[in-house]
Amino acid sequence: MSLLPVFLKLEGRRGLLVGAGTVALEKIGSLLKTGVRLRVVAPDAAFEIRQLASEGRLEWIQRRFEISDLDGNFVVIAATDSAEVNAAVYQGAVERGILANSVDDPPHCDFYFGSVVSRGALQIAISTAGESPAVAQRLRREIDEQLPADLGPWLEELGILRREVLATHPAGEARRLLLHRLAQQPICASEHCPSRQMAQADQTESTQTSVILSDRSAAKGVEGPAFRSSASKGTVYLVGAGPGDPDLLTVKALRLLQSADVILHDDLVPEAILRLAPERAEIVNVGKRCGAKSITQEEIGALMVLRAQQRRTVVRLKSGDPLIFSRAAEEIAALTEAGVRFEIVPGVSAAFAAAAAIGCSLTSRNSASNVIFSTGHHAQSHNRAPLPEREDATRVVYMPGRDLRLLAQQWLDEGLPTDFPCAVVSRAAQPGQEILHTTLGKLGDAAPALAPSLLIAGWALRESSGVFRLEEDGVLVTA
Repeated sequence: MSLLPVFLKLEGRRGLLVGAGTVALEKIGSLLKTGVRLRVVAPDAAFEIRQLASEGRLEWIQRRFEISDLDGNFVVIAATDSAEVNAAVYQGAVERGILANSVDDPPHCDFYFGSVVSRGALQIAISTAGESPAVAQRLRREIDEQLPADLGPWLEELGILRREVLATHPAGEARRLLLHRLAQQPICASEHCPSRQMAQADQTESTQTSVILSDRSAAKGVEGPAFRSSASKGTVYLVGAGPGDPDLLTVKALRLLQSADVILHDDLVPEAILRLAPERAEIVNVGKRCGAKSITQEEIGALMVLRAQQRRTVVRLKSGDPLIFSRAAEEIAALTEAGVRFEIVPGVSAAFAAAAAIGCSLTSRNSASNVIFSTGHHAQSHNRAPLPEREDATRVVYMPGRDLRLLAQQWLDEGLPTDFPCAVVSRAAQPGQEILHTTLGKLGDAAPALAPSLLIAGWALRESSGVFRLEEDGVLVTA
């Protein structure tokens, strides 16, 4: 039997609770929050229920249940320690067409109380159809731990802004997409809130006709100025899908998947992960596998840009981590060229999953002090000579220390050039994140970095989203 999840409006309506012991008290807390006009019928009552009655928050009728007590109620709960009384309450309610619940007695329930997680107006109710309330409570705790504490106030401001948009914007696809964008933005009460200004700016823009690509040839035709035609675009998220196990997705990756309008995924991303997407999402396989290229990299870039220009939330779902051998540099370049907002969401690399599977540490203190990620495929180019082997790698150094002079000199002695790009990242992905861009020649002069820090060095840094540019005087800057 499949249940229909619903949320009842009980404010101002009459409700009856038969019983006034511990079990009844557990239900009263949930009921009173709804604003229901609650009447309790029982010959005796727990102290807390007596107190609530004295405060006028509910009405207590001090006697045994009578069948006429059911009349005029919208909802009825039986919570006595007598199975016969509970059954009589339920049967009488059914005869009168009143929704009824006999606590801990699933056959005598028209509805169940869910285990609820609340954040202001947001309510997430979990039900196991009476099979295991303990499981529902465990899931409630797990969900509660993941939800931000300030979600309620944010949702209240979002509701205010949504009503403003509904009152001022004409119905249609543009308004629907705007509301979906706002649902992913920070929102505050100030009239200078960027999200409010975005909604106001959106109202003044001319209506744009949505262009839906049906094949990759249409994507191939999007180029040049068309990339820059919109002042307010969607966002593209380059998301790591991990090695394929849905349980290894990050919380952020899961949240983005479940709110995406468009998902462009690698061929290696399994169906189990794609099933996490909402039914309304457009899902497109843009994978290239075993040398078979059903879609070019340029076409993938065009798809991302076009969908973002349609003000849709795009998830570019990549197997493993999006920054390891996934052509991310080309996609970042396409998005940057088009002026499209993007964000990178790391994932669990397949290299780490493989090491875990065989129980192997990649950094054994006895036998391995370096890790170099490499691939058997290299981009073919006839316009430049191959890089020397010692430079054809990105070096990642965990815990490089506060004084980098010794390391810098060691690399220079190995023959690495002084203009070899370097970056020191402190507190990566944390609120106090700091990034220092420099070169190997100046690395030894760098000020001590905040811990924890990590050193990345290699020519690949010049192709990062920071767009490094080496000036003639040897100073590395960001363009």
